[in-house]
Amino acid sequence: MAGEQVLWLYLDPGTLADVAAGRHNFFGRVIAAVTARGWRVELRESTLAERVQAPLRAGYALFHMEEPTHPGALTCRRTYTGAFWHIEAVAARWDWPVARATYRPDPVRREKAREFADRLRRRLGAEAGQEAGAGTEPSGAFIYVPLQGRLLAQRSFQAASPVEMLRETLARTDRPILATLHPKVTYNDEERGALRDLCAASPRLRVQATGSEAALRACKMVVTQNSGLAFHGYAFHKPAVLFARADFHHIAGSVPEVGAEAAFARLDGPPPDFDDYLYWFLQLQAINAGRDDCGDRIVKSLRGHGWKI
Repeated sequence: MAGEQVLWLYLDPGTLADVAAGRHNFFGRVIAAVTARGWRVELRESTLAERVQAPLRAGYALFHMEEPTHPGALTCRRTYTGAFWHIEAVAARWDWPVARATYRPDPVRREKAREFADRLRRRLGAEAGQEAGAGTEPSGAFIYVPLQGRLLAQRSFQAASPVEMLRETLARTDRPILATLHPKVTYNDEERGALRDLCAASPRLRVQATGSEAALRACKMVVTQNSGLAFHGYAFHKPAVLFARADFHHIAGSVPEVGAEAAFARLDGPPPDFDDYLYWFLQLQAINAGRDDCGDRIVKSLRGHGWKI
């Protein structure tokens, strides 16, 4: 049809199967939003060959958790919890507009924010109740450190390597520290050896493989690079120190922004309004695929990125 626009959706095999079967809420809403405006949608598995072809195809492209391949492409990603999503021009969360936005608490929405956060707490609490316990530390006494990958490397968006982050945390606090390994990361012998050496040198540090959500509920605070578990911790009013750039840094002690001393000192100050921040970050900055206005929000986001829709 003359003038018809095409949206190419590039997805991993599992997501592709769910979308094709109508089992994926967000992508179902994306498809409904663009087809309602006369567009056609083409589903593709995001292989290397398909990514090479993407810039050569007429229309627009949307990738899932991958870097866009050309100016007519965007990427999308779930925003840590629930039905919240972002559609952005780059894959790195710390370069998204929300990361650069200025957050200001708003007392006018306090009750609305509390109700929103209460629902989030119930959902996250139910998920944590399904998981193995955090250990024997007394509730509230320890610092929780959810580890991610590449423990010995300091990457460009990090202020220190994960192992150096643990050393810095040990040096700046006398609390017990519980670190958990990421379930989807395979750690090499050198990384595991570095963790064993740290534990041997400091009895306050313990490392375990499971119990992340339970540890999150029981801890005093969270120290991490930019694990989404720190964001989940906001729901349980757990302050955080971040050693890497992140999109949810606004109420955390951010080592890349202010340095380790100031970031840890922030933990001794008045607590932020966690509930208001969660409402601002999720309900106002992200797209809620569970709301009736989701389709309009999707189209608004696409237009904001220059798409002619």
